[in-house]
Amino acid sequence: MHAMTEHRTDFTDLLRDRRAELGHSLREMEARCVDPDSDEQVKFAWLSKVERGLPVDPPRERRLKAIAVGYRLPVKVLQIAASRQFFGYDPVTDPSAVWSEDLTTRILVAHAGEMSEDDRRQLAEIAETFARRKAQRSEGAEGKSDD
Repeated sequence: MHAMTEHRTDFTDLLRDRRAELGHSLREMEARCVDPDSDEQVKFAWLSKVERGLPVDPPRERRLKAIAVGYRLPVKVLQIAASRQFFGYDPVTDPSAVWSEDLTTRILVAHAGEMSEDDRRQLAEIAETFARRKAQRSEGAEGKSDD
């Protein structure tokens, strides 16, 4: 007899809630979800199954990029939700990593599980500072022009 395992719906919930937020139909999302690099398009049937919680193959990188375009979400957010739902792995709670709040910066530490909570909090502060500075540099670069 198989042990009961928790069925995660992180990815399903993310897509369904975001689509409602954007106010688009599934047909509109199909048209919007195209990866510009590979021309991968996410099909209506797959999106519909995801939203209804039906079994689907986990999305590959190109499909996640296409979804990111259509749903206007960072690929990283989609990767985390997919990892949780399809693979039962939550990278945010991985004891060998510390993340910034916005999930753009990760610090990997050997033997992190042996660290005190205070040490982990300090690493999180470092990750947060780095992510904030990186975002500020990006914003500054966007404002520059050759004019």
